[in-house]
Amino acid sequence: MVSLPVLNQPPRRSGALLDHLARRMRLHAEGVLAPLGLRPRHLVALTVLRDQRGSTQQALATTLMMDRATVVGLLNELESDGLVERQRSPEDRRRHIVLLTERGARVLASAELSLAAVEDEVLGALDAEQRNTLYELLLLAACGSLHPCDAAAHGPAGDGCGPAQHGGCAPEAEC
Repeated sequence: MVSLPVLNQPPRRSGALLDHLARRMRLHAEGVLAPLGLRPRHLVALTVLRDQRGSTQQALATTLMMDRATVVGLLNELESDGLVERQRSPEDRRRHIVLLTERGARVLASAELSLAAVEDEVLGALDAEQRNTLYELLLLAACGSLHPCDAAAHGPAGDGCGPAQHGGCAPEAEC
């Protein structure tokens, strides 16, 4: 078998390494979320609801990049656990506003503490400055060069156009 050289390729590729690191992070995260009755998609929805101080179901579906039926099922799960509540919109009675409950806020805070420990374990070889650099580089890569806002303007919570807000960056995001 003849081995052909790969032309114009850098000596190191990041994709496989990012995938491996993401898989490790995801497996550890799922392990700490399960005792709280959460899955990663629950965590993202709760985070968005907290950061946006509520949302319509339609806007939440757009933000999470999920179809409306899937979001309804997700909200049914969260509502049955007392983590969110749906209220009719006072402006438009056909719409529901989804709000994080006090119990939801407590569970989310507990999940975030547990996830911080996971991040400490998975990224333990990096010091604080290196972790910050990694975060900024990942945010920049996720937002892309066409995004109108500066990645450095975003806080550690991913406010603005970070993953917690949009599942990545949306060009229409207000920064």
